[in-house]
Amino acid sequence: MRAFATAALTGAGIEGAEIDADLLIGHVLGQSRGQVQAGAFMGTALSDTDAAAIVALVQRREKREPLQHITGRAPFRGLELNVGPGVFVPRPETEGVAQLAIDALRSMADPEPIGVDLGTGSGAIALALATEVPHARVYACENSADAFPWTSRNFTEVAAENATLVFADLAGAFTELNGTVAVVVSNPPYIPADAIPRDPEVRLFDPAHALFGGPDGLDIVRLVSQTGLRLLRPGGALIIEHGELQGAEIRALLDADGWRATATHRDLTTRDRSTTALRP
Repeated sequence: MRAFATAALTGAGIEGAEIDADLLIGHVLGQSRGQVQAGAFMGTALSDTDAAAIVALVQRREKREPLQHITGRAPFRGLELNVGPGVFVPRPETEGVAQLAIDALRSMADPEPIGVDLGTGSGAIALALATEVPHARVYACENSADAFPWTSRNFTEVAAENATLVFADLAGAFTELNGTVAVVVSNPPYIPADAIPRDPEVRLFDPAHALFGGPDGLDIVRLVSQTGLRLLRPGGALIIEHGELQGAEIRALLDADGWRATATHRDLTTRDRSTTALRP
């Protein structure tokens, strides 16, 4: 079954087909990748019911339905998040963006530094901040009615007492925190409206609300800049995720808005992935 699943997914053009095959089989059998591989090596027989269930999942993945939609779970740093139709699936490169925000929070002298995640989606960044910087207070907002049930479920499941979630537009969120926040982080929609995402998983399944940021892709980034200036105290840090070709334009935007020390950072694939700045 493992060889069949790997071959089918390879034929569908899926990178890492063997990994996806293991994870789909493991999802049905309740096993880890190592257990799946050991079972295949030993020739462990599957029941007809399990074999049929695996074939059905492989067929869904062949149509480029995201693996995380099929399993209902997405790993993010030390978390396992609930995801599905309507919510953006967190990507590995965003783990590095979260690390920048975590490092910034940890560097603050505040006894309880405040972190804010604008447009939290699945809650990935906010919950990473809350669980990895337990002395911080973390606030997150999301304005998509389709995404918010997933966000709420993740906040409930993680049950971080220092994390607060609200349904709100980021531009007007958390006015009670104005001038007190240590770190603002956001992974906003940043794809230009006329661009076509390359990957079928993104193009066919990710919500447009989480992808497209207006004609030049920066409409929401502009809102994040203004909201960050409102929320952050002097010396507070802003972290924005963006596309690999947008670093220079976002630095110019932030410089024009009055931010200082703007800098763009690469992800593990050496692509520009995020830009940081400090509140004057």
